[in-house]
Order: sequence, then structure tokens, then C-alpha cells
Amino acid sequence: MSTAYTVTVREARDDEDREACFAVRREVFVEEQGVPRELEYDTYDATAVHVLAVRGDGLPLGTGRLLHGADALGKTGGDASVGSLGRLAVARAARGLGVGAALVRSIEDVARERGLTAVDLHAQTHALGFYERLGYEAYGPEFPDAGIPHRSMRKAL
Repeated sequence: MSTAYTVTVREARDDEDREACFAVRREVFVEEQGVPRELEYDTYDATAVHVLAVRGDGLPLGTGRLLHGADALGKTGGDASVGSLGRLAVARAARGLGVGAALVRSIEDVARERGLTAVDLHAQTHALGFYERLGYEAYGPEFPDAGIPHRSMRKAL
């Protein structure tokens, strides 16, 4: 089976794109990882910048979001110049193909466009190496989020 296909990463443009983002998150976080639906979707979804990775035929492959401004303050230590990357999810069939890294780069580009100087995230501990390869550095102690161990990470832009 060939996995060669075109992947496009873009900001979610409309309700259909946002629903595609939510569908990927449901598959990865709710169905695979057992995160309760009421924890996965929150009020930040209304104001976040969502990015979507799609295959050439339109099939959603991955998503992530950026919180900025007042929405990010509680996740970035109160620093308004730092954005918060979150809800990064790649469909099982697209893992290992560079989709996650492309999503992170796209979110970083969005952060730069909004004048942010750094991006924070809360990484599941099994994904620390992935983010470290993209230039993020862990800080602070491990903590649980939705019952899954996480560490805070930051990258200067």
C-alpha cells in the first residue's frame, strides 16, 4: 500500500473545517485515549485558531489549535507574548508521515503572524522527543491532564 499523497495544512476556514478538526480530535483523544468528551471540547474552541491537515482528496489527517491573548494567559504563566499550542492530533493512518511536524510548524507560523514571541504546550510525556526534535524544551514537573502524564514545554520563536 502506498502512503504517497499530498498533504495540505491550513487554518480552519469555516464550520466544515472546524468539524473536521473536531472529528480528528474525537478519534484520537476520545476514542483512542479515553479522554472524556466533556474534557476534550472546551470554551476555548470558539476563539482558538484551529489548523487542519488534509489529504489531497480532502480527508482530514490532523489538527491542532493555538490559544493567544487572554485565552492563553492561564497556560503560559500570564505572559501575553506567548501562545499556547494544544489539541495536536494526527489520525492513526497518517502517523509517521510528517503530518504532526507540519501542524506544529503551521501553528508556529500563526503565532508569529500574531506577534507572539514563544509557544508553550503541554505534551503527553510519550511525545516529549517529538517536540524536542522541533525545538521545544521541557520545564517544570510532570503533571496529569485527563489522567495522562504531561510536561510543559516552550519554544522561542
